[in-house]
Amino acid sequence: MENNQEAKQKQIYQQSLGTLFTETKSSESGLNSSQTEERLKADGYNQLKEAPKKSSFVLFLETFKDAMVIVLLIVAIVQMVMGAYVESLVIFAVLMLNSVVSVIQTKKAEGSLEALKSLSAPDARVLRDGQEKTILAKEIVVGDIVLLDAGDYVPADGRLLEAGSLKVDEGMLTGESTPSEKEVKEISDTVPIGDRVNMVFSGTIATYGRGKFLVTGVANQTEIGQVAGLLETTVENKTPLQRGLDSFSKKLSLAILALSLVILAIQLGRLFLGRGSGDLTEDVIQAFMFAVAVAVAAIPEALQSIVTIVLSIGTKKMAKRHAIIRKLPAVETLGSTSIICTDKTGTLTQNKMTVVNFYLANGKMSEFSKEPKKWTRDEQRLMEIAVLANDAAISEDGSPLGDPTEVALIDFINKQNQPYQIIREQFPRKGELPFDSDRKLMSTLHDIDGEQLILVKGGPDIVFERSSQVLLDGEIVPFTEEAKQKFQHQNEEFSKQALRVLAFAYKPVAHKELTLDDENELILVGLLAMIDPPRKEVVQAIIEAKSAGIKTIMITGDHKTTAVAIAKEIGIFSEGDQALTGTELDALSEEELKGILAKATVYARVSPENKIRIVRAWQEKGNISAMTGDGVNDAPALKQADIGIAMGTGTDVAKDAAAMVLTDDNFASIVSAVEVGRNVFDNIKKAIAYLFAGNLGAIIAIIFALIMGWANPFTALQLLFINLVNDSLPAIALGTEKAEPTIMKRQPRNPNEGIFTGRTLISVTYRGVIIAGMVIFAQWLGMQHSTEMGVAMAFSTLIWCRTLQTLPARSNTQTAMQAGVFSNKMVLLAIVICGMLYSVTLIPGVRAVFSIPESFGFEQIGLCIGLAAGAVALMELLKTVLVKMKKQKNGLYGPVD
Repeated sequence: MENNQEAKQKQIYQQSLGTLFTETKSSESGLNSSQTEERLKADGYNQLKEAPKKSSFVLFLETFKDAMVIVLLIVAIVQMVMGAYVESLVIFAVLMLNSVVSVIQTKKAEGSLEALKSLSAPDARVLRDGQEKTILAKEIVVGDIVLLDAGDYVPADGRLLEAGSLKVDEGMLTGESTPSEKEVKEISDTVPIGDRVNMVFSGTIATYGRGKFLVTGVANQTEIGQVAGLLETTVENKTPLQRGLDSFSKKLSLAILALSLVILAIQLGRLFLGRGSGDLTEDVIQAFMFAVAVAVAAIPEALQSIVTIVLSIGTKKMAKRHAIIRKLPAVETLGSTSIICTDKTGTLTQNKMTVVNFYLANGKMSEFSKEPKKWTRDEQRLMEIAVLANDAAISEDGSPLGDPTEVALIDFINKQNQPYQIIREQFPRKGELPFDSDRKLMSTLHDIDGEQLILVKGGPDIVFERSSQVLLDGEIVPFTEEAKQKFQHQNEEFSKQALRVLAFAYKPVAHKELTLDDENELILVGLLAMIDPPRKEVVQAIIEAKSAGIKTIMITGDHKTTAVAIAKEIGIFSEGDQALTGTELDALSEEELKGILAKATVYARVSPENKIRIVRAWQEKGNISAMTGDGVNDAPALKQADIGIAMGTGTDVAKDAAAMVLTDDNFASIVSAVEVGRNVFDNIKKAIAYLFAGNLGAIIAIIFALIMGWANPFTALQLLFINLVNDSLPAIALGTEKAEPTIMKRQPRNPNEGIFTGRTLISVTYRGVIIAGMVIFAQWLGMQHSTEMGVAMAFSTLIWCRTLQTLPARSNTQTAMQAGVFSNKMVLLAIVICGMLYSVTLIPGVRAVFSIPESFGFEQIGLCIGLAAGAVALMELLKTVLVKMKKQKNGLYGPVD
């Protein structure tokens, strides 16, 4: 399905030049100064324009829309009114810190359009007032005539007027690994960008030859401008974790408000029934403090910070596996991924054209011998032509210089222990006929073995038609129809394997000035076939992805034949699968696409709109989709995907739109990062379960005290100390747990699944109840001495239960002993530090702040630690029982969620 802008662009490449000159009110001599001034005033500069962005202040205010934040604000205000200034200031400080961090992260993510702008050429050569002038590229207008040479950035979209062996690197828009050969011709069919050979596009680079074009689109009218528009309108989706936490936050907040109001109502009801202490003001304050305590106990104030830190730990692990995370939530999202839409060139392949086969008249194929003395005359002549009719080179540092196809030829010759430089020094070039897109040939003149020879390289069909003889086992024989059919058959076989084929020929000439007539009556030598080969590790990575329930889809700008051949070789394309081109995809309705989506594993010659549509189609089916890419054309889809993955060698535009960057451009690194992502999510759930199990224990203890008519077992400051200080380190330590052995054998988790499901909900419940039981017992023991002692005992037992709970929280399937007590030293360190932090509350002068009486001593501390140790033993015992029940009754206690 195509938008109006694309329809307009199609008209441009299909229209006649005369019509375009009329529409743009221009001519072959260009515009005059008055015309350009008028158009600049009317249309503005040739620069990308962007929609206004939200200010930092607006983003700051939006952070307070979270339901849990709203409840905390209400709690802080109530405490302020009640005179609890320290507690309210602590809550306000936490909220402010979280908001500032959120704004900073959001601002860092804004950069895609700025990177697009940087692709604009700084200046350009144009025809103005009938003369050639160099102007700033931003001053170009529709109707200008622009001149191009090799190495120039194309400053605007336009229709070619002249093309002298012009080649343009359009990989950033099309994804193709080789430059596009341009020519002045009429195109009537509907074709994708990569096949619009009569046009050039803004931001691309001329790599060879020269050209002249009529500007038909500037600024946001260009193909890059269209990508910018897609980036502006594409909305980034929240990650599964963000959606889960948002949903849970709303439900928890409503539950907390309801529970607090019920408790307040019960307390006030008792006052009206005359069950108060007699001091109405004191009783009302006590009622409010009970309600506030429940809210403070239930809300894990440090949750957002802890999740952020655990995600940060995951980013370090991923960095070691060549995956750099730009947006923290992407760590967890990767673990939920069920679809990976990947580019071909450079990700699945090596992005390096490589000669893989050859064919001679005697039928000889496969690799050359690496021993020069064993080379036949036919092989020697084939290599000589490949090196000499070639403009590419390799720099001293090993960097390729020139057309990738020609680089592949000299790289192949070097591997045969025949350095290409020696051959070129031995047979210097005497003359040449440069490559031309009409002839599809390149010819050079050399003195070889006492003869003056023209060496020809070109498209197989062209060379076959121009050949009258063939080199066969060192002898020159007639090129019969039978021999021609053999060569044509082999060329077709190579093409079916998605190999790029070149033919090589020569002939003696007497004169020193070459003419086009010299490219006839040639002596055919043979064929060389090359391809951008798959990475060696990709096949195994795709197998691992399948075992983890992840489907891999190839989306590329290359031709369908090439894409399918590679996809078959690496295991993406199987029997019964389908391959679609961008044009075929455009012809499908949404319902038709849904019908074949599961079978379509290869998409070729696609546009940016096609990529977004494919990603959205999978998202609508409820799948978490990852998208890889490196070009400008990939940026909108990278932003649309649940997780965009840019290549380290890709454009800045792609990197800014992505959530993750691969430093080695390797698909295998994605699969490796998925394992880390799954481990990170498991650890986040362990940390959240740890926090809420402790909070649940505190809530139950408060409600029990309310029912029994006891004093509130905790002050708001005690609960804030536990939630913000004591619980943070153990929760973070849980974020360093190693992955479960079967982590990559599990299916991707359901993105709509809540935070507390299955085993997590069960563990939070039983651990919370056990903690509550110990705290209630501790308060009762302390109350035998005094109410203040009961509060101190409850607080101390709660803090030690929550601290030691870190051990059973490490795994839902193994006890701490089974997991290895010393396998996670961070957990042990966190427990020790928590013990030290608790001791601070016992310092004289600080005791009063935490409502701990002077009579609270070592006997009471030992009792509290003993109760906490007993709680941990009960948790581990119950866990063991539940695991055995799972083994006995399959499915009762499901897999790690």
